[in-house]
Amino acid sequence: MTESNDLRPAGGAAGVGAVAAPPADLDEVDRRLLDVLATDGRLSNAALAAAVGVAPSTAHTRLRSLIDRGVITGFLTSVDQRRIGRPLQAVIGVTLRPGSRQAAITAFSEAVRSLPEVLQVFFLGGHDDFIVHIAVSDSSEIRTFVVDHLSAQPSVASTRTSIVFDYHRNGVAASFR
Repeated sequence: MTESNDLRPAGGAAGVGAVAAPPADLDEVDRRLLDVLATDGRLSNAALAAAVGVAPSTAHTRLRSLIDRGVITGFLTSVDQRRIGRPLQAVIGVTLRPGSRQAAITAFSEAVRSLPEVLQVFFLGGHDDFIVHIAVSDSSEIRTFVVDHLSAQPSVASTRTSIVFDYHRNGVAASFR
């Protein structure tokens, strides 16, 4: 694609605590475009148009609209963690200590999301304050991650680690940020 056809999202997503945007008004063509792209985000515009049954110009215009309206927030690459030496995945529930909660929540989230082992961070309401999804090479790296990066933080009250045996993803949700 040329620069004039750049399909990168124009703006970032809303931050934690931001007011949710109203649902986008999607018609059947929009929904078919999203379904096809969810399966293969690397399709050419011509292949996307053929899969949806519309003209290439319609596919391009509709895709641009979905991006501009914030329905599509990016195009991602799915990496097989086993192929890059990180075959063991875990999800770690983290509970923060009571106190200056907003500052602790923000500091914890910012510190953890930048760590290379971290695949996903979820800020929750419920028993845990966060779920941290990591990929590492072996169980000793899980222990090191929990001890050095989670339990070492003064705001962390407790952690609960679960090993991931299998993983299936139906889709990728956009960040709230």
